[in-house]
Parts: sequence; structure tokens; C-alpha cells
Amino acid sequence: MFSYRHAFHAGNHADVLKHTTLIALMKYLTQKDTALTVIDTHAGAGLYRLDGDYTETSGEAKDGVFRLFQKAEAPAGAPAAAATSVKKTKLAAPIVLCPALQAYVDILRGLNPQFAESGNPAHLKIYPGSPFIEQQFLSGRDKLKLFELHPTDYKSLSGNIEQLSVGRQVAVAREDGFEALKTFLPPPARRAMVLCDPSYEMKSDYGRVSVCMADALKRFATGTYVVWYPVIPRPEAHDLPRKLKTLAVKASRSWLNAVLTVKSSKLTTDEAGDVVRPGLPASGMFIINPPHTLKGELQLALPQMVALLGQDRNASFTLEHGG
Repeated sequence: MFSYRHAFHAGNHADVLKHTTLIALMKYLTQKDTALTVIDTHAGAGLYRLDGDYTETSGEAKDGVFRLFQKAEAPAGAPAAAATSVKKTKLAAPIVLCPALQAYVDILRGLNPQFAESGNPAHLKIYPGSPFIEQQFLSGRDKLKLFELHPTDYKSLSGNIEQLSVGRQVAVAREDGFEALKTFLPPPARRAMVLCDPSYEMKSDYGRVSVCMADALKRFATGTYVVWYPVIPRPEAHDLPRKLKTLAVKASRSWLNAVLTVKSSKLTTDEAGDVVRPGLPASGMFIINPPHTLKGELQLALPQMVALLGQDRNASFTLEHGG
């Protein structure tokens, strides 16, 4: 049950999609004067080292955040080193990032001062998990509830949050986020965003997500509910977005489903004739009650993600919405 560690996957293409979307949501939802309660059901460790053993072992960040910086234009005002590093890749035309992706880059620059100064992706060492992204947007009236069951990640998360010195604004608990969510809905000020991002290490996670979201909608229909899910050759994975759409439609709530595909999901063989599994080829973000601005932001960001993160001719995106 506790073999999954997000440190192996930090900064991969799924994180780029997830966190770009999360930043856009947080920027919009924290604009109002009314207090917002943010609940992260599977918070992870909070911060990750991109030069650590876990990340370097998997190599997933190389095809995620590092690939993005290799192809993207240097941000406005960035030092010459950033442009030089792009030029050395001999790419024809760097991509100038849209606002949503630029906001994602700005978060990374803020956590990596040496990277911010040099513009060199080699100096990108710290990667934020969803708790650190969420906390950065909170005002004094807002609250953040973080749940993590993995004993090691819970310990890391508690220590990382403690360093922020934010007091009672952020609460960390070693609890099952699926169950703990029930005790916080509806929130006191009737405004909430819930991020549900389990590992899907167990097949039962897919069913638990849909049950959890159905219960959440009954308790607090106007909350913003955000679900990340992998797109893999498994029936449960394909059924989940359909189930979430059905839940939203039955509850007469608006919904949005964004999927980023970076490569083929087909098995291949290496020179020795051994089967090579493709890893995670695609992932999705399903949002119930999304802000009206999110569709437009993702319409700009998703094509750029395909151009920046695509690994073969199968790279593509879909963006569906309703309600």
C-alpha cells in the first residue's frame, strides 16, 4: 500500500499539466474577499529534489519540466544565460509561454533563486508539490487542509510546512483523505476547492475517487472539485472521467476535462527483443464547477504543452466541457 512515492515522478509531464491547472484555479479562487478552504486529499511530501536519488532514478522530470525549459523562450527580463542555453539546443523557434504556463514557470523560479538568476535549467533543484503551490496563493483568511497516509511522506510534509511558519492556516494530518474530506464539507464560509490526486497504485482508488466526489457533491454542491487521473490501458482509468462527467451532469454542475498525451501507449521492443513499456503516456484533469476563465486559459496552454512536452507524433490534447 505504501510503495508509491511521488518523488519518483516529481516534475514529469503529468505534474506540468496538474500544476499549471492548479495555479490557474488558485489564482482565480483567491481573488474574492470570502474565505476559501482548500483541501488536498493526497498531499504527498510537499517539496521534492529534482537532483535527488528518486527523481534521477526515474528520469521523468527530464521529459517534463526540463523538456519544457529546453524548448521555451526565456521569460521577459531573464538573464542572457537562459537564452544561451536555449540556443545551444539548436531548436528553430523557442515558444513564448502563454500566461498559464508562465505563471507555472514563475512559481518554480521563486523556489529556485539560482535558477531565477541564471535562467539555466541545470540550476532548477526544488520542485513544489501541490501543498506548496496552494499555500502560496492563500490570504490570511483562507485555510489549507492537507492529508497524507504514507508515513515517510507525512513526516516530510509536516517538516516542510513547518518551515513556512504559517501557523494554523495550514493543517497537516496523517489520515485517509477520502474519508477525512467528509468532515470539512460544507466549509464554514461556503467556499472550497478540493484536489483529489491519489496514486492509483491500487485499482480500488478509481472507484474511491468517484464515490468520494459523489459524496462531496451531495454535501456541498457548489465546491470546486479537481481530480487528476492517469490515462493508461486499464478499464478503471478510462471509466473514471466518464463517471465524473455523469456525476456532474446529474448534479446539474458545470465540468471541464483536460487531457494531455505526450506519446504512444503501445508497447515496443528494444534491440535485444525485450518488451519496453512506455511509462505514463497521458494524464487528465477533471474539474467540477470550474471557474469560467479556466477553459480559455487551458485552450492556450494545452497546445503549448503538446509542442513542448510531446515525445512522438501521437502527442495531442483534448479539452471538453459542459454544463
